[in-house]
Amino acid sequence: MSPLSPPNGDPGREPLDQQADAGSPGPAEPAAKGESPPPGSGDGQMGFLDHLAELRSVLIHSGLAAMAATVLCWFVSARLLDLLISPLASEGVYFTAPNEAFLVRLKISGAVGIFVVLPFILFRVYAFILPGLYAKERKVVTPLLLTTTLLFYTGVAFAFLVVIPQVITFLMSFGTSAMEPLIGVGPYFGFVSRLCLAFGLVFELPLVVLFLSVIGIVNPRILLRGWRLAVILIFTASAMLTPPDVISQVMMGVPVLILYLGSVLVSIAVTRNKRKQD
Repeated sequence: MSPLSPPNGDPGREPLDQQADAGSPGPAEPAAKGESPPPGSGDGQMGFLDHLAELRSVLIHSGLAAMAATVLCWFVSARLLDLLISPLASEGVYFTAPNEAFLVRLKISGAVGIFVVLPFILFRVYAFILPGLYAKERKVVTPLLLTTTLLFYTGVAFAFLVVIPQVITFLMSFGTSAMEPLIGVGPYFGFVSRLCLAFGLVFELPLVVLFLSVIGIVNPRILLRGWRLAVILIFTASAMLTPPDVISQVMMGVPVLILYLGSVLVSIAVTRNKRKQD
C-alpha cells in the first residue's frame, strides 16, 4: 500500500486526484435549447464609454444628414415657398421686414430637410438600441417604428393637402370689400407648420391606445364602451391644436376618432390573442 493511499474502509478520506477533481470548476452548463442569451452578453459586450461613443456617432450622422438635406432644399426653396402659398395664390403674401423672406426660405429648407431625412434618423436610432433588445422585443419594435413613421407622414400629408386649403378658403371668406387680407409670409409659414405638426402628432393616437392596451394599463373594452367620452376629449383636443374655426376642428376630430375606434378594435383582438397564448 502506498503511504498516500487512504486506509481501506475509511469513508472520510478520498484520493488526492478525486479531491482535486471535486474542487475544480466544471464547464459552464449550456443555455436551454431555444433560449436566446441576454442582450450585451458574450465577448462583444460594450462598455459605458463605447455606448457613449456610439450615441455620439448617431447624433453626428443625424445632424450631418439634416444639414445636408437643408442645403439641398435651399436650392429649391423658392419652389417650396410657391407650393406653400399656393392656397393663397389669388391674394398673395407679403414680407414686412428686409430679412423675413430669407428667414422663411431658410425655415422651409430646414423643415423639409428634416422631414425628408427623418426615416434615416429613426433608422440610426433604431440601430443604436437594437443590440439591447431580445428577439421577441425586436418583433414588436420594428413594426412599431415603421407604423409610427407612416402615421406621422400620413397626418402631415393630410393636413397640407386636404385641411389647409379648406381652412384657408373658409377663413378668407370672412373678408369684406372694406377689409382686404394682407398676410405676411412669416405668420403664414408658422400657421401651416403648426397645423401640419399637430396633425402628424395626433395621428399617432392609435399606436398610443394600442400600446397602453397591450401592456395592460388600459382596458380596450372599457375604451370602446366609453366612446362618448372619447368623442368629447378628441374634439376638445382638436379645438386646442387647431385654429379657432369649425372646419379645421372637424377635419382633425373625425379622422382621429375613426383611428381611435379602429385602434381599440385592434387592441381588443391583440389582447384576446395574448390571453389565449398565456
